[in-house]
Amino acid sequence: MIYYLSQIGDYLHDVFIDQFDWWVVLGLVAQIMFTMRFVVQWIASEKAQRSVIPFAFWTFSLGGGTLLLIYALYRRDPVFIAGQALSTFIYIRNLQFALRERRAQRAVT
Repeated sequence: MIYYLSQIGDYLHDVFIDQFDWWVVLGLVAQIMFTMRFVVQWIASEKAQRSVIPFAFWTFSLGGGTLLLIYALYRRDPVFIAGQALSTFIYIRNLQFALRERRAQRAVT
């Protein structure tokens, strides 16, 4: 048991201490931004008492997704790159729809 705990400790030290650099900081910031999209969606839905996707959801999605794509490109991870590249395109398109809807609502009022 002590051997396995030591191995886990060595692994965590390698991952979180030895490999720590500015790219890891970028990746962590990107992940926090990406996570914030769910927080703002949850808060908006709780307030409305129904499922709501606020504009900030797509903003955090694009910001976090783009930073994660940059991080994945640096790390040369083909699975991560493919997923984030497609997602980033989808976030841009949804932001276009959201902006179009906002403009239309402002024109009516």
